[in-house]
Amino acid sequence: MPEARPDIRVKRIYDPPNGKDGARVLVDRLWPRGVSKERARLRLWLKEVAPSADLRRWFGHDPARFAEFVRRYGAELAANDEAVGRLEELVKAGRVTLLYGARDTEHNEARVLADYLEGRR
Repeated sequence: MPEARPDIRVKRIYDPPNGKDGARVLVDRLWPRGVSKERARLRLWLKEVAPSADLRRWFGHDPARFAEFVRRYGAELAANDEAVGRLEELVKAGRVTLLYGARDTEHNEARVLADYLEGRR
């Protein structure tokens, strides 16, 4: 599926890395099962930008809660200038691929984060 964003891409960490990824950044608070650090080929694991543990538990990857998750996570991101700023610096330097471990390719924090970053540009 082609991405609409030229500088920010979103991809499951279980998908193989490729030369088009740019800086690969894991944006999950927990390390994904079954993925070695070598296979992940990360530039950065930015746990600090992931949803809080309470928000992650509340959401539970339930698509019916996604709209409220977007609102709550957006509020967390707005209060997290340091971690968001680190990502913005990487985006200024070139392509960034935000990696996530969830099975749902549409209702996950990496998609919300990509939209949030794009909205700040």
